[in-house]
Amino acid sequence: MGLHSFVTPDARHRDGPRGADDRRQTQTRVLRRFIAACLIFLIIGPAVAETVRIATFAAPLSRRGPGLLLRDILKSEEQVLQAAETIRAVDADIIVLTDFDFDHGGAALSAFAAMLDYQYAFAKQPNTGVPTELDIDGNGYLGDARDAQGYGRFEGDGGMAILSKLPVGEVTSFDHVLWRDVLDNHSTDPPELADIQRLSTTGHWIVPIAVEKTVLNILAFSATPPVFDGPDNRNDRRNADEVLFWLKHLDIPHPIVAGNANLDPNGGEGDRVAIAQLLTDPRLQDPLPDQTTADWPDGPGALRVSYVLPSSDLTVKSAGIERSDSGPHALVWVDVEMP
Repeated sequence: MGLHSFVTPDARHRDGPRGADDRRQTQTRVLRRFIAACLIFLIIGPAVAETVRIATFAAPLSRRGPGLLLRDILKSEEQVLQAAETIRAVDADIIVLTDFDFDHGGAALSAFAAMLDYQYAFAKQPNTGVPTELDIDGNGYLGDARDAQGYGRFEGDGGMAILSKLPVGEVTSFDHVLWRDVLDNHSTDPPELADIQRLSTTGHWIVPIAVEKTVLNILAFSATPPVFDGPDNRNDRRNADEVLFWLKHLDIPHPIVAGNANLDPNGGEGDRVAIAQLLTDPRLQDPLPDQTTADWPDGPGALRVSYVLPSSDLTVKSAGIERSDSGPHALVWVDVEMP
C-alpha cells in the first residue's frame, strides 16, 4: 500500500507587508494544519507495509502421458477446475506448483496461468523422466520410470512451476548438480551410476521476485518420496539430501523455502532428522508447526509434507492451509510483510 498525500489550501495572498497580525494568523494556520494532520494520522493510520502471500500446492496435475494435461486444462476437466478453485480461494501473489507436467512449449502452464489470471509463469524441464540409459531399479529392463533421473513415465512428468503476480527474475537452477558432489551426501551408488545421478528428483531453483525495493528469493523444490525402494533405502537417503540441500543456500537475502519435501518430522517414512534440521534452522521460521498438509486415508494417513518457510528476518502476518477436493494435498500459504 502506498503513502497517502494530503494537500492543505494555502493562505490568502495579501497586498501589504506582513505585520504582527499576519504572524499571529500564520501561527494559527500552522497550528490548525498540525491538528488536522494529527487527526488524519489517527483516522487513516501510518503507511502500511506491503504484505505478500506465498504459497505452495502439490496439485495433482500430472497425467499418464505428454500433452494430456493441456488437453484436460483446455476441456476444463473436473480435477483441473477443483485445483484452480483452491488456488483462487487463496489468491496468492506467488505460488510454487509441484506435480505439474512440463511441456517444452509451456502450453499447459500458459493455459493454466491464463485460467487463473496470473501474469507471470516460469517452468523448466525437470529431472523427472529424463533417461539415464541405466537399469537403476535392477529389474532387467531399461527405460522404466524408475530408471530416469527422477521417477517419471515421460520427460516432464510431475514437474514444477511458478505462478506469480510479480515479475520473476533470473532463476538459478541446481538441477544438474550430481548427488555425489553434494557436501556430506548419503549416496552409496556405484561409480557407474554416481557419475551421472543428479541430486534433484524434480528440481532445486532459487527464484528471485522483486517486491518494490525488496527481493524475495523463493527456494523451490519437490523431493522424491522416501519410499518405494529396496533394502538399501536409496529413496530415503536421496530425499534427506534433497531437503538438506537448502541448508547450504540460506545465506542470501530473504530466502523462502517452498515446495513438497515429502517428509514429515513426526510421522510416516523417511529421515525425520533431516526435515527437523531444516525446520529448526535459525535462518528460517516455521509459521505452521505440526500442521498436516496431506491426507491418505487408505495409506499413511495425515502427514505434513508441503512447506512455506520464510526467512527469520521477515515478519509473518498470517499463515494457513486450504484443503482441496482435487487430491490429497492441501495448499499451504504464508503472508509476509515486506521490510
